[in-house]
Amino acid sequence: MFQHPIVLALGTAAHLIAFILITLHCLRRRRNASATILWIFLAWAFPLFGPLLYISFGIDRVADRGFEKFLTEAYLLRAREATAAPRAYWHQLSGEPGSTEIQRGFNHTLDALLPDHPSLAGNRLTPLVTGDEAYPKMLAAIRGATRHIHLQTFIIGHRGVGREFMDALAAKAAEGVEIRVLYDRFGSTGAHWSGLFNKYRKLPGVHIAGWTQANLFKRQFQLNLRNHRKALIIDGKHAFFGGINLHDKNTSAHKDGPIRDYHFQVEGPLVQELQYAFLRDWYFITREDPSILLSETFFPQIKPGGEHTARLINSGPSTEKNVAIETFFSAITLAKKQILAVTPYFVPPAEVHRALLSAALRGIDVRLIVPQKNNHRTAGLASRALYEDLLLAGVKIYERRPPFIHAKALVVDGELALIGTANLDNRSLALNYETAAAVYSTEFADAMKNLIHEDINSSDEIILADWRRRPARRRLLENLAVLLSPVL
Repeated sequence: MFQHPIVLALGTAAHLIAFILITLHCLRRRRNASATILWIFLAWAFPLFGPLLYISFGIDRVADRGFEKFLTEAYLLRAREATAAPRAYWHQLSGEPGSTEIQRGFNHTLDALLPDHPSLAGNRLTPLVTGDEAYPKMLAAIRGATRHIHLQTFIIGHRGVGREFMDALAAKAAEGVEIRVLYDRFGSTGAHWSGLFNKYRKLPGVHIAGWTQANLFKRQFQLNLRNHRKALIIDGKHAFFGGINLHDKNTSAHKDGPIRDYHFQVEGPLVQELQYAFLRDWYFITREDPSILLSETFFPQIKPGGEHTARLINSGPSTEKNVAIETFFSAITLAKKQILAVTPYFVPPAEVHRALLSAALRGIDVRLIVPQKNNHRTAGLASRALYEDLLLAGVKIYERRPPFIHAKALVVDGELALIGTANLDNRSLALNYETAAAVYSTEFADAMKNLIHEDINSSDEIILADWRRRPARRRLLENLAVLLSPVL
């Protein structure tokens, strides 16, 4: 049937038309050259699969949809500035950080990137490692809530831990506490399609929304623009954020767990920046009345919680500035002595990759910790394709032995720490909505260095001479995977 001349002619014509349309569409906007060439190649080499893949992942709706988010954020910012309580509070504890050149220089960069989110003194950030440490404290905070709870996560499991958190929230709603839950529909596919949230949506005081910017009925096929943030804010006074999702794999009870990850308990004014970050995302999805979201109820006066100066860094494809890439690039280029980097996925944009190479060539002690066994095989292979250049430059690479490490952190010269949800890969730094924090504190940096050295002690160092002897088949797979890195 498919060999009939008319069928072959129509199929060939359709393939050529699809290829030409995709090529023209790719060239409408200036974008990463490697990604453009890759999409054009896929459209030609795979007549049906290539166009479908491009429709799902390749169409650059990032600018359009990101700009829509930018407009809602700008509107909410104007509403915030017009609301007495948040405005008065916002500038109460702001101030220049620290006494070191690196801290001042980095904060100057953030002044240009994030002028509406100042550095805030009077915080305490406590690292929590794996769900074994984080979940009990988070659940205790939920059970102690008196007014409102806001929970945001990328992945919520539909069993075990996910249900435990949802049940705890439902119990507080029954006591009159107002609950808002925002989950990413892509990351939480299992929970979304299993109907986990259905029974909780019916409860008084429980408001649940799924983050998505894909809608087949509106011809929006975009599967990028995922919301990778994870935060829990209690009564506007206590908060947690970091890399830990709500899933059984993050606990010792799981056969493969616990996933090694860093989360943080926050006390002080940074809590209200996390609150505002949540409410911006919530408003974008729900369009709830800003006069309610920005009321004093959600921004109560709180006392300083410690001595850490910190600054929230919300990033995503919402503005002309690529906040995430500029943030990591600036932190790396400011280093004078040492860079410690932990990431589960190391497929960075060219700027960040080059900055790390340059730092090592300047004689800076650069150490990179990645998983020995990655949960995303292609990302792991693509990461290894970059090893040789890094090793030649003098970067020390450590592969942490299982269980899988999902932690993210960058510590510069023991003076500056970047923590949060962002991985050192293209997706996190260019396509996802992420939350990080810059912490200007040698005390906190020392705490993070201790955690990272624990991971180094549980790792195997990659030696250049041994690495070069790996099988040719592995080299081919790694180099193939890195070709796909623009679309990973």
